[in-house]
Amino acid sequence: MPFDVQSIDWLAIAPVVAVAAAALVVLLADLFLEGARKRALPWLTLVGLGIALVLLLPLRDDDTARATFCSPSGCSYEVTDLTLVLQLVLLGSAFVVVLLSMPMARDGGPDGAEDTESEIPAGEYHFLLLSSVAGAVALAGARDLLTLVVALETLSLPAFALVGLRRDGHGGEAALKFFLLSVASTAVMLFGVSLVYGSTGSVHLARIAADLGTLDPRLEKVAATGAVLTLVGFAFKVAAVPFHFWVPDTYRGAPIPVAAYLSVVSKTAGFAGLLLVAGIAFKPYAHIWGPGLAVVAAVTMTAGNVAALRQTDAVRLLAWSSIAQSGYVLVPFGTAAGHGEDLADTLPAAVAYLAVYAVMNLGAFAVVTLVARERGGLVSDHRGLFRAHPVAALGMAFFLLCLAGIPPGLAGLFAKVTVFQAVVGSGTGWLAVVMAVNVVIGLYYYLAWTAQLFAPSAPGLAAGAGGGTGTAAIPMPLAAALAVTGTLGVVLSVAPQVVLHVLTVPGLLG
Repeated sequence: MPFDVQSIDWLAIAPVVAVAAAALVVLLADLFLEGARKRALPWLTLVGLGIALVLLLPLRDDDTARATFCSPSGCSYEVTDLTLVLQLVLLGSAFVVVLLSMPMARDGGPDGAEDTESEIPAGEYHFLLLSSVAGAVALAGARDLLTLVVALETLSLPAFALVGLRRDGHGGEAALKFFLLSVASTAVMLFGVSLVYGSTGSVHLARIAADLGTLDPRLEKVAATGAVLTLVGFAFKVAAVPFHFWVPDTYRGAPIPVAAYLSVVSKTAGFAGLLLVAGIAFKPYAHIWGPGLAVVAAVTMTAGNVAALRQTDAVRLLAWSSIAQSGYVLVPFGTAAGHGEDLADTLPAAVAYLAVYAVMNLGAFAVVTLVARERGGLVSDHRGLFRAHPVAALGMAFFLLCLAGIPPGLAGLFAKVTVFQAVVGSGTGWLAVVMAVNVVIGLYYYLAWTAQLFAPSAPGLAAGAGGGTGTAAIPMPLAAALAVTGTLGVVLSVAPQVVLHVLTVPGLLG
């Protein structure tokens, strides 16, 4: 009996392979490089991510989707326009996170002082980061439930260790909370996956959608329960209420670049999985999960914004803000059901919002990283930042206004408008009202933080790291991160069609 040898489209999976190979290279380099030579590790990481980004270009030139790891039931990995958009956001965000972490990485050079609690071991950090990114990039192309679960765990397991790299005691506590709650959510999701597979006999997303439409009535409740439990697992990853409790403590306990990674890369990957299972596999059950996600979106944005009003710690405030932003991203999911709307007309708004959110949030974390190095981690430590770091203060103001969605932060405004359009187009008026109220609530703490940047400096906070009264130098990696995010923010504000183009891509969800 002849063997059926399956061919592999190596170009389709090239970005994933490039990131995984870079992780192995960094691991081996960390073993053989000593002392100051370990400073090459972050540059190797950047090169690996850069190669993965370049490998997206030939995939963009294809007129048709590429697929690999196929069987008669379907393909486990596909490269579509949705895959490329998500992978671009994930890889670009990871690139900026590496820049944020370079001033904190401990290279073991002879000129370094004693290790401090804010420093992170460069070798372990970059290997774990690349391993997690490989899972995130693979998740964007996954088209069956098993590949989704494996990719999600490849993303999550190194993230637990990344959180624990902080050595002041808070890191271990944060990592433990993150781990325990993540394990519980994964168990729930796997139970849901097993119910879906038991009902349909398939794990491929498109095949599941087809089978759900012709399912035996005796299995409909089982399949619907499995769909809901699977979505609950992804709701944890995107920090949707009531699965958000881990976020503030985890972000605050992790190194700041790791918090930035969780708030952008990990969250984007979680939303990618949610888009795939909801928009493809469980599309026939949109009338079940749609109203539920509408309520979750409303509660998530409200809880995040209200809690953010009381925060004095910068990272905690961004953590609650991140929860609120997740609520905005969930709005198109809630408008996609019960009104005869095609999911392909509503869910792409979530993709556009994710791309803009990644730029805004990473830029804000870049400034928080700078201020934490020189002053401290409180919002009040940003008071008078314009005097010491005019460029950083202007950049932070721009990012906060983008998150608030008011001029000159037009990128955030356009992103919110696309979500509003999805609400209005679907007829979910009550959700539009809730979102409008939350945008107003968010204005308070975003504008209050912005005002701190230009307020008269408190005694002892007028200077930068040197203690003088002039402008302090910004470390080159942080300056590069600010330049990248600031430039992208301006481009998206002036030419929002760069991102909003995804709304017009036919068949974005396959």
